[in-house]
Amino acid sequence: MCGIAAKYGLVDPAAGERMLERLAHRGPDDTGSVTVSDSAWLGHTRLSIVDVEGGKQPLVSEEPEVWLVGNGEIYNHEDVRQTLDGQIFSTRSDNEVALHLIAERGPEAIDELSGMYAFLAAGTDGQFVAARDPVGIKPLYWARRDRDIRFASEMRAFDPAWLPLVEVFPPGHYWTPDTGLVRFERAVPASSLKRYPGPDSPDAPIPEDMLRETREVIVTAVDRQMMGDVPVGVFLSGGLDSSLVAAIAADYLRARGQRLQTFAVGTEHSSDLLAARAAAEHLDCDHREHVYTADEALSILPEVVRSIESFDPSLVRSAVPNYLLAELAAEHVKVVLTGEGADEIFAGYGYYHRDFPEEGDLHDELVRTIEGLHNLNLQRADRVTMAHSLEARVPFLDREVIAFGLHLPAGWKVSGPDRPEKRLLRQAFDGWLPEELLWRKKEQFGTGSGAQDVLTEAVEAKISDSEFEAERGQLDPPIRSKEELAYYRILKHALPGLRTEETVGRFATT
Repeated sequence: MCGIAAKYGLVDPAAGERMLERLAHRGPDDTGSVTVSDSAWLGHTRLSIVDVEGGKQPLVSEEPEVWLVGNGEIYNHEDVRQTLDGQIFSTRSDNEVALHLIAERGPEAIDELSGMYAFLAAGTDGQFVAARDPVGIKPLYWARRDRDIRFASEMRAFDPAWLPLVEVFPPGHYWTPDTGLVRFERAVPASSLKRYPGPDSPDAPIPEDMLRETREVIVTAVDRQMMGDVPVGVFLSGGLDSSLVAAIAADYLRARGQRLQTFAVGTEHSSDLLAARAAAEHLDCDHREHVYTADEALSILPEVVRSIESFDPSLVRSAVPNYLLAELAAEHVKVVLTGEGADEIFAGYGYYHRDFPEEGDLHDELVRTIEGLHNLNLQRADRVTMAHSLEARVPFLDREVIAFGLHLPAGWKVSGPDRPEKRLLRQAFDGWLPEELLWRKKEQFGTGSGAQDVLTEAVEAKISDSEFEAERGQLDPPIRSKEELAYYRILKHALPGLRTEETVGRFATT
């Protein structure tokens, strides 16, 4: 996990270095930059995860001479490495595999990579490539002014005069000067866009082979994402998703004679904190927690909004405890796994079942929300962790899990009076957790950790009715609450001129 920046067209190394300095929190272990040609500059700040000693960036290939800076992890790098003909590798870095793949086969081959990534590559012959993973797990932004094009991992990296030009670089695309933007893959594979028939009766038992295959694909994804040369921990909320990730990771490490480190956060007596303790005890984890107060949450709120580069209330409420959680975890590990994405694949949110009772409509909504995660939940997960130089991985959003999960008939995901949400996922892992945790009712993290109780009323009390009415029309759609306005004010002050309607995701409801 790192910070990357680049300039293409008009090279100005000093401007590039300014961008890199603003990304220092993403990579405290090392920094590097290179002017590749009279049209390309690349910069990198490094958080060392794979090949700690030898993976310094920018990376370079010998023939043709291509330089690359990358952010993220390539989980199938060893398999791809075996397919590259005659390439000379100078490191064990997974990102070097991406470099040689692009140098040998061109940007069209990027879809062979499995992982979370953003890459910027440039050749001494003038070629240039920017690419981002299909799900958008890793961030990338760009800004264009005539022949001057700039790229960076976060919006804050851009000079103030460039903020009005900043755009989201779309997931699943690469860009070259010759081809422009090219989509190479969607977050949801085309094979999973088809609607599959569900059970004849909503109360019909879920087939055993479906449960077994669900369990196997998720276990494989978690095991794959334990990759690295540094300790890996788990953010444990005590909810179903993070508890399952912890159970699988604990099993993986136990087989290797190691003990999983887990981390939890919440206000005193909050439901998430209590459930996380129970899960960690059951799994025999090395568990740590942070109990925060209302004053502490409110004091860090401005920095959290600036870090996540968003003002959506639901996102901010969950980001505040996540920020404190990341701060705790970063004292002990460099990588954490989280439960992000399970609700979008297995229909965990209540509105799915309230607003989309028909299985075809539910499937379409699951696809829509997964493809919209890149500037909502995934943006929050990336920013709160990288603010503390911590890498977050999301095994439920492994593309094999997405493809398999959406291939399952949506009818098996529909909940009802005697069918709790995500029953397919719960039944698939029967016996892995105590019953009270396996069947614990869904709570939003911002609610279960106590953040909503702490933030909403205190923040809204500072804005009058007249202020809200006067300022809510600044955006289209309008600002929806006093709470949202408070967060918008913070972001607008931090990134003046930013076109938030073009760059900031917002949930449909607050």
